[in-house]
Amino acid sequence: MNKVVASAADAVADIPDGASIAVGGFGLVGVPEILITALLEQGATDLETISNNCGTDGFGLGLLLEQRRIRRTISSYVGSNKEFARQYLAGELEVELTPQGTLAERMRAGGAGIPAFFTPAGVGTQVAEGGLPLRYDGAGGIAVASPPKEQREFDGVRYVMERAIAADYALVHAWKGDRHGNLVYRASARNFNPPAAASGRITIAQVEHLVEPGELAPDDIHTSGIHVQRVVHVGPVTVGIEQRTVRA
Repeated sequence: MNKVVASAADAVADIPDGASIAVGGFGLVGVPEILITALLEQGATDLETISNNCGTDGFGLGLLLEQRRIRRTISSYVGSNKEFARQYLAGELEVELTPQGTLAERMRAGGAGIPAFFTPAGVGTQVAEGGLPLRYDGAGGIAVASPPKEQREFDGVRYVMERAIAADYALVHAWKGDRHGNLVYRASARNFNPPAAASGRITIAQVEHLVEPGELAPDDIHTSGIHVQRVVHVGPVTVGIEQRTVRA
């Protein structure tokens, strides 16, 4: 039951080329940056990432993106990464844009063994009707467009079917974790980490504070150890400021 591994490098050592990886975090908060850096050094490429945003320039998944290690991403908010925009518009990166709530539920459903679900989010838009550019051709045209999704009506309301996401791996950041893999997130750093942790077939958690089994009150645990296969103790982390506005 002791799921603690010695280092971040050991934790990500077996992630292969082409793997799909669900990643927690929102902006700069709750990002498993130490695991991402270890994966950068490990060398895996041709990756598919599932994350609210694909990092920022010079941070988080943005580091993998800069090295052309990400082939495809499923994301919601991508406006803070100039390199992301460049690769997407140049046809170098495939992007599946997904509403934030839908993305969270797709990951949660994957962890619960639910293959698909119906939601009103996206009905009447290209999210449901298809035609969103998954990949550009580099000349302003669309090389690959999203297909239409199944829609059904329930009680007079139209819904679109969304497929669940079960990723090969998940990388998450937690404030506390025990040796059994039970995790506690802190404040806004909770964000997408719980559904990402549930989504991964192999979930790797970096924790700031490692405690012994029994030290976490059951009511305080956000992610049960049943969803976590590896734990890495990284110590306290410092969260940066994504955008700073000051007077001239």
